[in-house]
Amino acid sequence: MFLENAVNPNEQFGWIEVICGSMFSGKTEELIRRLKRAQFAQQKIEIFKPSIDQRYDDSLVTSHDENHIRSTPVPAAANIPILANDCEVVGIDEAQFFDDEIVKVCNDLANRGVRVIVAGLDMDYQGKPFGPMPALMATAEYVTKVHAVCTRTGNLAHYSYRKSPNDKLVLLGEKENYEPLSRSAYFKAQQSNLDQKKKKS
Repeated sequence: MFLENAVNPNEQFGWIEVICGSMFSGKTEELIRRLKRAQFAQQKIEIFKPSIDQRYDDSLVTSHDENHIRSTPVPAAANIPILANDCEVVGIDEAQFFDDEIVKVCNDLANRGVRVIVAGLDMDYQGKPFGPMPALMATAEYVTKVHAVCTRTGNLAHYSYRKSPNDKLVLLGEKENYEPLSRSAYFKAQQSNLDQKKKKS
């Protein structure tokens, strides 16, 4: 279970929290929960998301259960420090879509006393580490891995299986394109795809 740091007025450094997992695992929901608690405590917060993510709204960070919080869409990680001036807490959603600069941005913010909360997919649809997420997880003080429920076995799921044949790395979508699968279900689905390709060739 994650517990926020005790506030020490003599400690000038902040910290990084990473919330990761597959699609439909509640990453954004947990990000919003932590940010709303900080907001309730009257801390100055800013929330950012990549401008390419417009699935629900241009300027809202929204979870799959339609819980939301106001955010600022940015085209690149370098925009965040400029807009996060004088903030006590910075939230970043869908961090896997940012460039590698996001790692330096998060660490620089933490080093100047900001609590940084980052949410993102830890693996892409191929089951490989996604973008800057591994480096963020390595440099974070706290990493929370959340899980979905496998749609085929009912076990814990941590793979985001892509149902469409599109092989672009970044393909924004919801239940029509993705489903959360357990390791065994994901392995069987991938094997089935390979077998079908062999039959066609």
